[in-house]
Amino acid sequence: MANPPRKAFPLRLDPALYAAVERAAAADLRSVNAEFECLLREALTRRGVKLDAPTPAKRGRPPKSEDDDA
Repeated sequence: MANPPRKAFPLRLDPALYAAVERAAAADLRSVNAEFECLLREALTRRGVKLDAPTPAKRGRPPKSEDDDA
């Protein structure tokens, strides 16, 4: 099953805030985008907003198709 498309949008941030998130992302071995998602999910959960669990991205090679045998 394919993952639903992600919503992209511009976000203006104070440079110091972005730098802090960038440091937190590096400490957690995440991308800045993944760190923002994690922080937003945590904040919404603390406010009592129920969210579905994130759909994990497929990793690794795609399955070999029958055409690839040649």
